Amino acid sequence: MLPGADGMPLSDVTVLELGHIIAGPFCSMVLADLGAEVIKVEHPGGGDAVRDSSPTGNSSFNYVNRNKLGMTLDLKSDEGQDVFADLAAEADVLVENFAAGTAERLGVGYDDVLEHNEELVYCSIKGFNAGPYEEYPALDPVAEALSGVMSVTGHPDQPPVRCGTSLADMTASLYGAISVLAALRQRDKTGEGQHLTVPLYESTVALMGYWLAYTQAYDDVPEPIGAGHPNWAPYDVYQSADDEWVFVGPSSQGQWEAMCSALETDLHELAQYASLKDRREHVEALNEDVGELCAEFSASELIERLRGAGVPVAPINDTADVVEDEHLRATDALGPINVAEGEGEQIDVPRYPARSSAFERVENTDPPALGEDTDALLEALGYDDDEVERLHQTGAI
Repeated sequence: MLPGADGMPLSDVTVLELGHIIAGPFCSMVLADLGAEVIKVEHPGGGDAVRDSSPTGNSSFNYVNRNKLGMTLDLKSDEGQDVFADLAAEADVLVENFAAGTAERLGVGYDDVLEHNEELVYCSIKGFNAGPYEEYPALDPVAEALSGVMSVTGHPDQPPVRCGTSLADMTASLYGAISVLAALRQRDKTGEGQHLTVPLYESTVALMGYWLAYTQAYDDVPEPIGAGHPNWAPYDVYQSADDEWVFVGPSSQGQWEAMCSALETDLHELAQYASLKDRREHVEALNEDVGELCAEFSASELIERLRGAGVPVAPINDTADVVEDEHLRATDALGPINVAEGEGEQIDVPRYPARSSAFERVENTDPPALGEDTDALLEALGYDDDEVERLHQTGAI
């Protein structure tokens, strides 16, 4: 049980994770953050594909695998299958993100596991729902490309750009966690488990919903929009006098006028910028004028003036800035872990961001070393020392 998990919403839930890279591990991490006991099952020969792979791979592994127990198991061996059956019989949830058909070939697909536990909530995170694309190989950029996300990311007349983080993977992970919670709630009523399939592609399409509505309603296909948005003007990033980039986005007429007042300009009095409709029609000239205006101030002064006037504004932080952000530090949004892979003994990673009046967040625990908790978990399942040693000798664990 994780530290602080008593009293958490999922403190009585055990999750098996057959996950790798981002999508499966991020989903089960969210469940762990809500108090579930998550057992990460990896192959003894190396484990998760990104474990000890590269600086970025190690970093993603360390983040999405905190708050879990680690177990090794060779699912291709008879002994490994027997242990897995015992695990599945005791679990409430299973999360997997193998390629299409892999779980079934390994003998751990939904129908296989159903023989051991009819109440199990089995969550498969895949590239696509059943249909024409279901057998296609899928990665985060595949879903971003197909969904239209890449088509609106970046700048006009430039190549399409992938989001700077694993947007599709983590979107599917969040839909997976939400669906698991719904399935557990339904199981409370019916006593029956179920199979959930959560696709990267369709999940990412859901994020594009208002652009799809726009295209159909107005017979227009949006171009890449950079850092702005066509519904507002000004609404973009501008460079300060000290060459820092700052986002400025007044989203009402009052905020536009407050921005002009704070920056001591009469742009709001010009006819071409009088209303939002006028500003949208003259957005190129507006952005040039606002850019020249912002270039008169240092980033800190620009932000101070606009925040004081109630205008949405923010510096463009890099990751080093975020780690040291005073608000995140004050709100305890980051928590320390000791890394399992890679360099650096202790790092700070994001904690569960929501707050509740009824439960506290669990404290971060370190990502597990490969197979770190295997023997203890087998003991909890009732295996004696001789049986555990035999499994080690056969290579099943």
